[in-house]
Amino acid sequence: MATRKQSSETQTSEETRPAATVRTQEYDAGEGWQVGQRAPQDAYRALDAQGTGAPTGPVVHTHPGGYARLIVAKGQVVTEGVRRELDAAENDESGEG
Repeated sequence: MATRKQSSETQTSEETRPAATVRTQEYDAGEGWQVGQRAPQDAYRALDAQGTGAPTGPVVHTHPGGYARLIVAKGQVVTEGVRRELDAAENDESGEG
C-alpha cells in the first residue's frame, strides 16, 4: 500500500487549529426571588404621587393603580438590579433606608 505524505501546509494548519470549545451545561435555577432564578410573580412598586417618581411602599404582585414601576415580570430572570430593588423596598419598609 502506498502512503501519502502530508505536505507541510496541511501539518501547519492542523497544528494551529484551536481546540474544541466545550460549552458549559446550563441548568434552570428554578423559581424564586434570588439572582438567576425566574420570578414566580410580577413585582410592582408604587411611585410617589407628588410627581417626583420616587418609589414608595412595599412590593406588590398586582398593579397598585396610579403610577407604578414593574420591577420584574413573571417568568423572567431575576437580575442583580431586580434584587437591589427588592432589597431597597424591604429596607424602606423596615425603616433601615
